[in-house]
Amino acid sequence: MTIPRPDYPRPQFVRPDWMCLNGTWQFEIDAGDSGYERGVHERDLATEITVPFCPEATLSGIGNVDFMAAVWYRRTVTIPEEWGGRRVLLHFAAVDYDTTVWVNGIEVVRHRGGFSPFTCELDGIAGPGDTATIVVRARDDNRPSQPRGKQSATYQNEACNYTRTTGIWQTVWMEPVGRYALRRPRITPDVANSMFRLEQPITQNASGLRLRASLRAGTAVIAVAECRADLDLAPRLDLHIPADRRRLWSPSDPYLYDLEIELVDSTGQVVDRATSYAGLRSVAIQERQVKINGEVIFQRLVLDQGYYADGIMTAPSDADLVRDIELSMAAGFNGARLHQKVFEERYLYHADRLGYLVWGEFADWGASGFGAMHDHQQPGVTYVAQWLEALERDYSHPSIIGWCPLNETWQWLRDRITVLDDATRAMFLATKAMDTSRPVLDTSGYAHRVPESDIYDSHDYIQDIDFRVGLEKFKQRHAGLPEGKPYLNPDPERMIKQWPGQGPIIWSIPYRGQPYFVSEFGGFKWNPNAEIKSAEENLQERTTSWGYGADPASADEVCARFEAVCDILLDNPHMFGYCYTQLTDVFQEENGIFFFDRTPKFDLERIRAIQQRPAAIEQQAAR
Repeated sequence: MTIPRPDYPRPQFVRPDWMCLNGTWQFEIDAGDSGYERGVHERDLATEITVPFCPEATLSGIGNVDFMAAVWYRRTVTIPEEWGGRRVLLHFAAVDYDTTVWVNGIEVVRHRGGFSPFTCELDGIAGPGDTATIVVRARDDNRPSQPRGKQSATYQNEACNYTRTTGIWQTVWMEPVGRYALRRPRITPDVANSMFRLEQPITQNASGLRLRASLRAGTAVIAVAECRADLDLAPRLDLHIPADRRRLWSPSDPYLYDLEIELVDSTGQVVDRATSYAGLRSVAIQERQVKINGEVIFQRLVLDQGYYADGIMTAPSDADLVRDIELSMAAGFNGARLHQKVFEERYLYHADRLGYLVWGEFADWGASGFGAMHDHQQPGVTYVAQWLEALERDYSHPSIIGWCPLNETWQWLRDRITVLDDATRAMFLATKAMDTSRPVLDTSGYAHRVPESDIYDSHDYIQDIDFRVGLEKFKQRHAGLPEGKPYLNPDPERMIKQWPGQGPIIWSIPYRGQPYFVSEFGGFKWNPNAEIKSAEENLQERTTSWGYGADPASADEVCARFEAVCDILLDNPHMFGYCYTQLTDVFQEENGIFFFDRTPKFDLERIRAIQQRPAAIEQQAAR
């Protein structure tokens, strides 16, 4: 049987010995979450599933899209004998949402959060040559408050909420390590000093341990550094790049250096070795511009939600991850907001090597999206912890040029400090503490709460019945940016309708001159086989063939709308970028540049030319 998704799941920290556990597992739905009391963890399960696809996905062989309070997995594997003398680690790249794992009847880990990896230590439970029976329970009733991203809290999909993901949805795998072992490194590029800073945590320490790293450009070793590893929890090395080997990572030249990291004992024996890679690039803010390697690169971003008709949040293959990036670039975009989902790490690997700019985002909807975050909901520490796990995983990827912890936290400013205020600040400060090398946007759209946020933005969809009227409003809303008066809030008329009797609604603290972009706009629906709807009908009917505003009459009209709004943003010298909604259709939301099956809706050369017209490119370069 062919193993699904067989690719190495952690491409920026690679060891040669590993075993992919994707494929057929026993499986059972536990509708009442009573399985533990009924002894489900001690017996065979009722059916089978194909991991790593979630049970909602047709690729899993299950295809159940109803709520599942809990699901169970079971598989017995034989650990390779050739791993002898080493400890065995069991890795889960992502399981949604509350997970407990037993191996040979012993509980080995509990983990909360559906978007970040976790590891089980099997030392003393199962080792090389042993049989390991792995049992996994995942609880995922996402109707209460929990970070779920775009997973629907109702049975049906509606508006911009989609089919849920329950349980295992990324690769499960094993690897052997010694008693003294490397952990995931933190690689920070330092363009000003032509070097990489390597911070290398290790699992345990012993007298005489040393850390050694070698940097390669092609086949040539260009830098070697070594230090004692027995003095610090995370010893640090600086790898200086010779002037004649200095090559910056950028969208036009996504050059990657290879890196080998070794842990050496007091006798000179290598006790652990891993390979990695790094891109030399900088991100800086100067006045209202975000500069990469000291240069202005106007960020023509697209909203990418990473959904697939047959895999839900899991790409059917590694090639599908590559294709999404290549399709976006073919349409003239140079990057993406990875929206309401922590993407698979292999996606970031491909973005690194293809020179694709991305903003990392937490899947916070469900914890903070759309409405008041009250004290009876899950405490902020839950999603701060989950976000920190994602930041730790993705820190070293050069394609990530900014972080966005929260999205559309819909709560206006009130007289009292709220849980949302605390949570927004906690997420921002946690991000800045974890990473001082990238800008952080406190929340995308609406409820900006952190005065020292590096970035300011707005979401601006034209919802008017007459698009020409809406376009003129759109233009006027962004005309004040040169005077430091950007568009800050949702359409006041819409807010008054949604919350009648509230009076004037103020969402955000004042703008302080940060770099500014419209991080969501457009969303123009086009389905040649669907009934054309008015703006009001689209707002009311949100379960089939849905998009923003009044439907266009033709594909040509969509392109004309796209050009009109892009021109306004491209011609504004005080914006550093924009983000168009969206790359592909996603189930009922039919406002993609591509259909859900990734076939193009429009003339891609026309879409590309709109974004890359020479006058706009020249203007951007002169900023």
